[in-house]
Amino acid sequence: MRTRTGRRLAGILLGTSAVLLPLAAPAAAAPTTGSSTADISVGRLVLEPTSRGYHGSLPVTVTNNGPAATYFSIFVVEPVAGSLGRLDPEEACGFGAPKDNRRTATCSVPGGDIEPGESRSFSIAFDVLTPTRDVAMIAKGGRISVNVGDGRDEVADRASFAARFRSTSGSLRHPVPYVQDTQARANLTTAGSVTLTRQADGSYQGRLPVTVGWAGDTAHEYLWVEATGLPAGVVIWGTDPQDAPSSFTNFVVPGDRFMAGEQRSFDVLLRAEPETVPGDLGTVSLQLSTQWYGNSVADADPADNTASFTVRVTDAA
Repeated sequence: MRTRTGRRLAGILLGTSAVLLPLAAPAAAAPTTGSSTADISVGRLVLEPTSRGYHGSLPVTVTNNGPAATYFSIFVVEPVAGSLGRLDPEEACGFGAPKDNRRTATCSVPGGDIEPGESRSFSIAFDVLTPTRDVAMIAKGGRISVNVGDGRDEVADRASFAARFRSTSGSLRHPVPYVQDTQARANLTTAGSVTLTRQADGSYQGRLPVTVGWAGDTAHEYLWVEATGLPAGVVIWGTDPQDAPSSFTNFVVPGDRFMAGEQRSFDVLLRAEPETVPGDLGTVSLQLSTQWYGNSVADADPADNTASFTVRVTDAA
């Protein structure tokens, strides 16, 4: 196994865009095992406190020990659930099935084929959306392997790594284990009523103010809201702002993943067909759920995940 300092930049996917991070000088690498086709070495992943949780990057170096130029990929298991963020489809990366509830990702080694004896260095970024603390913490269990081509069955070498959280006083000493929440702590409130008024195209439209709150740091991809009891002809037309499609009876809460303590207010847009008879149309219920890899995360207090509002349609301006 060999380690060298490189000058390359690598993109890791955070939110909906790729962020280029400069390479940090590798620290002592974790023990590795595997064949002699390639070596992989990693430095320390130090997560620094920021105004929005912790951020840091893992230095990685891949060395081609083979006789020919070869294309390699890496397979990563994150040390903290959700810390790799979302993938950018324009990057040569893709998420796979979770392992022990933590994301996995397969990415091309930046720069294409690696020549015999050449080392390629890059970094992988991580964000943990948890409140910063005055003690150092550590989360173990991160794993990375280098694979010949893009197949995971041809593992050339592997390494393990931990996430080290720097305290707000600047210390990494005497870390305590980082324990992530396993239950969501989301809540939902509405304005209580919405009035749909006639538009130039003959339809009726209105806006319902909604606020979603979030506490804790459980892993999540997005928050989902389902409406029940919508009057005939009345549908959810979207949200404002909107960054994910709605589907007539449901919508995704706009914005990226939530930080502990964050509240997000937005409007839900409702629409009724032109033939709708004006008047009070009844009560609708909204049900909020936290989504992680196609599953709903249990909420610590499900009673505040539901909110109701009344719908009124009028011809008045």
